[in-house]
Amino acid sequence: MATLLIVHHTPSPSLQAMFEAVVSGATDPEIEGVDVVRRPALSATASDVLAADGIVLGTPANLGYMSGALKHFFDTVYYPCLDATRSLPFGYYVHGNEGVEGAQKAITTVTTGLGWQQATAPVTVVGEPGKDDISACWELGATSAANLME
Repeated sequence: MATLLIVHHTPSPSLQAMFEAVVSGATDPEIEGVDVVRRPALSATASDVLAADGIVLGTPANLGYMSGALKHFFDTVYYPCLDATRSLPFGYYVHGNEGVEGAQKAITTVTTGLGWQQATAPVTVVGEPGKDDISACWELGATSAANLME
């Protein structure tokens, strides 16, 4: 069975709604043969990443950067996963109140260094997530999981 790992930092109602939509999409009953594992960024480990066949990252944009929790995750897993996870497919979602460009750039920089392959378009939301944003998060989860079906 394939494993989709969702690593998230969810400190706000907006991010909670986005996270729940990603999980709902990833666990859609039509998607079979994919185990969806959810880990808060501060407790996700290199073992979690090494066991994953794909990953979805979720973070707020804080002061123009990804959250400290997601940065901590990357700091923890970078070297233990560097060689073993090259080409790992990933996607991500970011929420910000003013802008998300810095967080996107930071995620791209780290995932490029890891050699991960972006498999889905990112979902970026500035301000309160609307119906289309929540739908895009659902699609992110569903597509990420469906891509891992055997």
